[in-house]
Amino acid sequence: MTKKLFIKTFGCAMNTRDSDHIIAELKEKANYNLTQDAKEADLIILNTCSVREKPEKKLFSEIGSYAAIKKIDAKIGICGCTASALGEEIIKKAPSVDFVLGARNVSKISSIIHKEKAVEIEINHDESNYEFCNNIESNIRALINISIGCDKKCSYCIVPFTRGKEISIPTNLILKEAKARVENGAKEIILLGQNVNNYGTRFSIPHEKINFTKLLQEVSKIDGIERIKFVSPHPLHMDDEFIEEFASNKKISKYIHMPMQSGSNAVLKDMKRGYTREWFLNRVNKIKSLCPDVGIGTDIIVAFPSEKEEDFYDTLDMVKNIEFDTMYSFIYSPRKGTLAFNMKEIDSSIANMRLEILQNLHKQILNKKAKNEINKTHRVMIENVSDKGSEGRSDNGRLIKIDGTKLSIGNFYDVVITKNENGSLFGKTI
Repeated sequence: MTKKLFIKTFGCAMNTRDSDHIIAELKEKANYNLTQDAKEADLIILNTCSVREKPEKKLFSEIGSYAAIKKIDAKIGICGCTASALGEEIIKKAPSVDFVLGARNVSKISSIIHKEKAVEIEINHDESNYEFCNNIESNIRALINISIGCDKKCSYCIVPFTRGKEISIPTNLILKEAKARVENGAKEIILLGQNVNNYGTRFSIPHEKINFTKLLQEVSKIDGIERIKFVSPHPLHMDDEFIEEFASNKKISKYIHMPMQSGSNAVLKDMKRGYTREWFLNRVNKIKSLCPDVGIGTDIIVAFPSEKEEDFYDTLDMVKNIEFDTMYSFIYSPRKGTLAFNMKEIDSSIANMRLEILQNLHKQILNKKAKNEINKTHRVMIENVSDKGSEGRSDNGRLIKIDGTKLSIGNFYDVVITKNENGSLFGKTI
């Protein structure tokens, strides 16, 4: 008898991909079909993230909400990074939870649902060679893992403690999945990893020597792939070979996410990022010299415990200099177990003020850049269509709306920018 699965996903693209795996595994091995209504579900899964602020408080609030509306015999499962971090504590605090499955243990989903109050959070469990069931639903975009875990020890980050050491997924499995997804309609492939451009450093089985640049070359050989993206590369591993491939390979999207985190050398050192502001700027300039229309995104943490006023101004200076096209900015949030956890936090009023200054600066940059887009032409892949028209992203990552025209999802069109409304770009096909 078919059962119904409701799943809510928090956090990054890696979690989205983990949820895809969970859905496919339960569909094929346990006869579950997806539902958007938690009230009718036989199984409710929350796939959690521990990176953002107050993840534990939010988790138990979510559990309470779903426990109040679920069917009497429905189960609740907690997966993801917060599951890895808290383990048995979740079931102790929330008796309505039936099982806890860590981020490194996704392949166990079809068995754990049959175990009462089970907790599977083995941090060294190796899933790099496991072939997950495929979710056969057609989609123009395919997320594909190329590695699991993270070897970096950034002093603010909990990920190495929830996803374990970094292991690369064998190239043949990556290419096999990419080909299968293309055959099922994917036009865009997004390669996922905590540090994608560190690919090939460690495999858990004998494997030929390969790096991320070579992997990009192999993926781009697959017929039917129109666009390749990846998240996230680490600035430390952006060597010239990688940058030159990024700029010259026509299938690679000319948008790159470069998590800077801070523009201060002192703070970068305390964060244990492994590079300097000079190195970061050198890499940006190298990319821009080879690819002038590149779109560059970043992450920035404001008010890291050791951040002085002059350090914050260093960050503002870098943002002004580089003019990022996207920027995810957050106030530092302590995570138990990390090196920075016991450092004294900066006063919240100062932290909030710095975040506001940074975000206002970025808004000004985006408005200026949007005005400069008028009359430029972009190659756009259509992602959404509604009664109002169509929208999609350019090769360099800009979201562009085409009013009043229903275009074909997954197709590419040349679009000229006709207007800018508060940073939003509008255009027409040519």
